[in-house]
Amino acid sequence: MNPLTVLRPVRAGNAFEETVERLLQAIKLGMVAQGEKLPPERELAVQLGISRVTLREAIRALQDAGYLDVRRGRYGGAFVIYAPPQPGSTDLRQAVADMGTDSIADALTFRMAVECGAAQVLASTPLPERKRSVLLGRLADLNAAGPEDYRRLDTAFHLSIAELTGSGLLAATCADARLRVTDLLNAIPMLQVNIEHAATQHEAIVAAILDGDPEAARRAVAEHLEGTAALLRAFLA
Repeated sequence: MNPLTVLRPVRAGNAFEETVERLLQAIKLGMVAQGEKLPPERELAVQLGISRVTLREAIRALQDAGYLDVRRGRYGGAFVIYAPPQPGSTDLRQAVADMGTDSIADALTFRMAVECGAAQVLASTPLPERKRSVLLGRLADLNAAGPEDYRRLDTAFHLSIAELTGSGLLAATCADARLRVTDLLNAIPMLQVNIEHAATQHEAIVAAILDGDPEAARRAVAEHLEGTAALLRAFLA
């Protein structure tokens, strides 16, 4: 997953704060996994439209907060040390309490709208072999994922649909929608039967996109996201 697809330029008036927000988004969504290095400083500064001084300040803040480890030298860089906590019996209820039920409903509606839309757009677009291979590769990675990598690779799969449309705005919006529910998703216990059910739904999404059927793609994504919402309700009942 390329973090640069969602690291859009920040506004000059809030450059430091928005830089921290963008980098934290990439880290929390697993766009740069634990142990991996952020893109080179020069590349990041250009992508975000900021000075390297501002970027260094943001990286230092995230280092102080325990998200990054900055190493010097030839093989140095800013390495991600953040890992999502493992789900516990009280984590989901705490995440719900932190968000509030109205905010959760709003976030789920937002995610439904943008992810269904992204799938429709991608299914409406003739896909070159390279993009088809990327989508199938993300699906294969997810299907082969172990419990420790499942959430991160699930995020990569879902966001790849928006990325492959070629719209930076759509990719960033889908990443924002995912980030709004990521604490909830991370707190849901991982059940093998649910993973298998999700795998079938992911296959349906990819098949509809590759068949060039926008309505089938929309329905497949909607069914999948409705299933996630139902699982969330079940654990909270």
